[in-house]
Amino acid sequence: MEKFGFVGLPNAGKSSLYNALTGGGALAAPYAFATTDPNVGVAKVFDHRLDALAEMSHSKNVVPASVQFNDIGGLVEGASKGEGLGNKFLAGIREVDAIVFVLRAFRDDDVPGPQDPLEHLRIVELELTYADLETVEKQIDKKRKALKGDPSLRDEVEAAEAALVHLEAGVPLYRSGLSVAHVEQLKPWFLLTNKPVLAVVNLDEEQLAETDVVVKPVREEVSRASPGTTSLASGQTSPGDIPVFGACVQLEAEAAQLDPADRAEMLDAYGLGEGALVRFIQAAYHTLGLRTFLTTGEKESRAWTFRVGSRAPQCAGRIHSDLERGFIRAETIHWDELVEIGSWAKARELGKVRQEGKDYVVEDGDVLEIRFNV
Repeated sequence: MEKFGFVGLPNAGKSSLYNALTGGGALAAPYAFATTDPNVGVAKVFDHRLDALAEMSHSKNVVPASVQFNDIGGLVEGASKGEGLGNKFLAGIREVDAIVFVLRAFRDDDVPGPQDPLEHLRIVELELTYADLETVEKQIDKKRKALKGDPSLRDEVEAAEAALVHLEAGVPLYRSGLSVAHVEQLKPWFLLTNKPVLAVVNLDEEQLAETDVVVKPVREEVSRASPGTTSLASGQTSPGDIPVFGACVQLEAEAAQLDPADRAEMLDAYGLGEGALVRFIQAAYHTLGLRTFLTTGEKESRAWTFRVGSRAPQCAGRIHSDLERGFIRAETIHWDELVEIGSWAKARELGKVRQEGKDYVVEDGDVLEIRFNV
């Protein structure tokens, strides 16, 4: 399961965000380092397509896709040099697949810490960048020496040297202008700023009426980069692709504790519709290049996660290894067409179900039935 790590200064709202997304009970306290060990929880990826298929099939069980969120302890200025939780904090970030910046904008004089999200962003980015700079400086000389006897290391050394230039200038790699090839070469280095990034600006209730105004400076800042285009294999094709959301995290954490009907009523009362965090989870899912195919029937309707570009046998293997090993063909139709027709049986009668072989690249929203023999 893909892992997202919450990164931010103490009191930015990381634990409240964790609770809002997972329905968890992480301690959210107005003092630094209330979280010293990561809280780990799973959040459902809300998908109206799955609900429509489940209703069509009268499914007894509905299983959405899910992602894991890690609530990592607060970062402080100097973390890269051991301040605060120091190395323990940084180690927690290295273990996740993508980083979620939690940036405080809410105003509360009883909660210590800066109330400017740009100041939060500045500190967080610099600390992660300094940590990466230290990593590259420690490793690059070893790689240069090894290159003399192993020419195959040339591309990796060139990527590290390119990264070093940006890190020394205080620029995180996710908006540095590194090429796709360099980004890929640096993956084994486990650099913190070489990961996909999202950001949540934590608002108070009064700021909800001006969400766009508060969020705009953050969105503009994370979109600024060195000349060139960063292309991440995760699916973020440029710094401008970094999703930035404004949300009153405390409000949505409170709503998450309610049953669905009461939660919808509370969010509607504040004019939030389904809630900003629903959109956030969907964006987080897509940021890692994840997509969804679906299966449906009377017994179960289910959403299955796959990587962009996966072929039918690989997707079959997400269901069970036997389906990949004995794959014969995939019967498929796009979800909206199936729902419009009303059933698999009728779709077959109308000739709308396609027969796809081993080379078929599965698309987001495909409904599959796998034929196999082992």
